[in-house]
Amino acid sequence: MDYTHDVIVIGGGAAGLTAAGGCGLFGLKVALIEGHKMGGECLNNGCVPSKALIAAAKRAAEAREEKRAGVQLAAPRVEWSGVHRHIHDAIAHIEPHDSPERFEEMGCEVILDWAKLTGSKSVEVGGRTLTAPRIVIATGSGPLVPDVEGLADVPYLTNENLFDLTEQPEHLVIIGGGVIGMEMAQAFRRLGSEVTVIESGELMQRDDRDSVAVVKAMMEAEGVRFVEGKAAKVSGGEGAIILTTDDGEDITGSHLLLAVGRKARTTGYGLEQLGIELARNGIKVDERRRTSLKHIYAIGDCRDGPRLTHVSGYEGSNVVLEIALGLPAKVDWRALPWCTYTEPEVAQIGMTESEAREKFGDKLTVVTEHFDHNERAIAEGLDKGHLKVMLKGKKVVGASICGINAGELLLPFTQMITGKSGTFDVGGAIISYPTRAEIVKAAAFKAWEPTVFGKWPKKWVSLLARLRRAF
Repeated sequence: MDYTHDVIVIGGGAAGLTAAGGCGLFGLKVALIEGHKMGGECLNNGCVPSKALIAAAKRAAEAREEKRAGVQLAAPRVEWSGVHRHIHDAIAHIEPHDSPERFEEMGCEVILDWAKLTGSKSVEVGGRTLTAPRIVIATGSGPLVPDVEGLADVPYLTNENLFDLTEQPEHLVIIGGGVIGMEMAQAFRRLGSEVTVIESGELMQRDDRDSVAVVKAMMEAEGVRFVEGKAAKVSGGEGAIILTTDDGEDITGSHLLLAVGRKARTTGYGLEQLGIELARNGIKVDERRRTSLKHIYAIGDCRDGPRLTHVSGYEGSNVVLEIALGLPAKVDWRALPWCTYTEPEVAQIGMTESEAREKFGDKLTVVTEHFDHNERAIAEGLDKGHLKVMLKGKKVVGASICGINAGELLLPFTQMITGKSGTFDVGGAIISYPTRAEIVKAAAFKAWEPTVFGKWPKKWVSLLARLRRAF
């Protein structure tokens, strides 16, 4: 068959850009199709704007804090137009990294239009029919809208329009206590909005319970209100939205934010007509990210599985190995990291303590170090939080960190969990003093402490001492 391209990539977010750019750099003829904005959710209404907002909120929180280390700052004056500008300046600064021009330089043909699969190896876009032996679907996900009575009749926010607000919410009511809900709750509260979070289950349910407790206490101290319950009904209108819980409590806010999860974008692309199998929440794929049609891949948020920007990039790289080099590349989630950027941050890699206990039972050892024993944290006066390392024997199977910049401390655990390094190596490493990273070395050393100072090493030391005295 005379194909127009070697590979067609549908979607210009983190997953699609990595796959298309990598294949293009290897010299393949690539069609990269994006129907909305290059950069996808992460750049336009996800990671970048949310972290920019969090940075502004942190600046306000530091100024609002009582005198610390003998220094009192002036009370903050939040100018929402400036916060809005900071958010969109961050997007604009990063935008060239994901631009059509950059990917054209990598060898991709960039097509800004909506695509539809018209055959197992053909795609229709902008009145053209493209063909390729390999197709990559990277269409991403959108905010999940819950089934709540009256929701369709009131204005509400999701991550797709939250960062376009030109006025600061007076009272932001958030449905959902997951990553997005918690990050935005703290950020808007620190900027001066009243904030109420409605959650029927556990806050940040996939994270370590001890870590979440620290964050919740911090946010409550800052004035965030948590309501345990389910949103049963919504009424009112712009500026005065009334949320009624299943317990009958009415909560009135100026704005309503939905943060209950994500839904894979799978409709309108011709998947059903081709018989591509769908799973619970996305396209069904195997360990190599292949769909039920093995020459068609699905990567990133559109497939059933973890939804994180770095996971999308990882899967995009794997697809490059598969398509460009012909090397089968299975995903490996043993050392999957994630971080919630509250203050303190909550970072996780591998198994949580509850997951590890369920799998290993009495064979599990948990080593805990607290930041109030870390000398850099003490010197900064920011010593809330801890590190927990889950071990089976001396093998690390997971780590949970709660503290300032906790996400920055995950890297060595990636190496330890995958076997590229070990607790013994890290416990003996030379680490710059004073740094928060010393807490990782302390935990690694603690894992070996019973062995290093155990019965047989002590016998050997005693023998050496006797021999030295004898000679």
